[in-house]
Amino acid sequence: MLGKVDALLNKKLEEVEWGNYRLDELFESSNGDFDIQRSHINGVGDYVITAGLTDNGIMGKTDVRAKIHDENTITVDMFGFAFYRQFKYKLVTHARVFSLKPNFKITENQGLFLTNSLFFLNKKFGYENMCSWTKIRKEKIQLPIKNGEIDFEFMESFITELEINHIAELDAYLLAAGLKDYTLTTEEQQILEDFEQGIIEFNEFKIGELFEINSYKKRFDANKVIISEVGKPYVVRTSLNNGIRGYIEEDERFLNEGNTISFGQDTATMFYQEKPYFTGDKIKIVKSKDNRFGKRNALFFVTAMSKSFSSFKWGSSSFSVNTIENQLVKIPTKNKQPDYKTMETFISAIQKLIIKEVVLYTGRKISTTKDIVNKRK
Repeated sequence: MLGKVDALLNKKLEEVEWGNYRLDELFESSNGDFDIQRSHINGVGDYVITAGLTDNGIMGKTDVRAKIHDENTITVDMFGFAFYRQFKYKLVTHARVFSLKPNFKITENQGLFLTNSLFFLNKKFGYENMCSWTKIRKEKIQLPIKNGEIDFEFMESFITELEINHIAELDAYLLAAGLKDYTLTTEEQQILEDFEQGIIEFNEFKIGELFEINSYKKRFDANKVIISEVGKPYVVRTSLNNGIRGYIEEDERFLNEGNTISFGQDTATMFYQEKPYFTGDKIKIVKSKDNRFGKRNALFFVTAMSKSFSSFKWGSSSFSVNTIENQLVKIPTKNKQPDYKTMETFISAIQKLIIKEVVLYTGRKISTTKDIVNKRK
């Protein structure tokens, strides 16, 4: 079924007529007017957009006085990452992110279509060549046209059908993976109540008391390694896709152990790696000293460690083995020892709460989007 839907959507893209448009023909660009810092984020006011993919570039909310940009616009950052914004927002100035306002009214679906047309930008820009409006304003993108004009109706219907496809795929995955059961057990419900009431015992440990910090077995040159969809995971310092840039086929003697945490030495990006993996530059291997360490409590440790390192700045040279080992992490304890059972149960409960929202969301979206498509027929 899904294959048929994909084929139909691809056929639509092949059959539609396309026109070339320069970006400065389509958009007006604007920047922020105040250097908003993380210290200004207080949870009230308007969303603040910064550079990067974490949380889609949303740093948080602030009521600090700064220029407010319109909803139904697109933000582009210095790396070329583009996001559609259906809400009003403010922009930081230090991270080089700017706003593109279409010279015409758009819906959310049309905004998503336009944003997708800008995805090529992140292949062209990075730290060594930062994206800016001046550099991209004369770039051209292709948009569907009808009778010589932009075909907004096609953009609208295409995104709607694409959404149906993805939601159906997600629904099928949840069913196959047995994740549709989001009912909390008595134990999970009790753990959530105990956390909320603050009766869980917490203590601080040095990371080095709980983990060994090891170097990669071999550093693979990012300019020479061949990335594909086969082989073993290749973990780098990216904050995306669990740190996995892709898969490579190399000498398996240089594989790092699974059931460990990969730690970006100058970014403090860390992920639980269930399976053995190769690494790129500046990745440390964080291996538990306790054989009770596993996937669920690992996710708790990753969250706690990320919070512990949140005050460090990107690129800090302070992420030496000694610094990592001596950094304090706060975790649930029982008799002053790590309480792995509590961590596992808590993560299980949180996963179910999240899955519940996803399951209910997929049900609503499948029903709503099908109604929309049927009305158009």
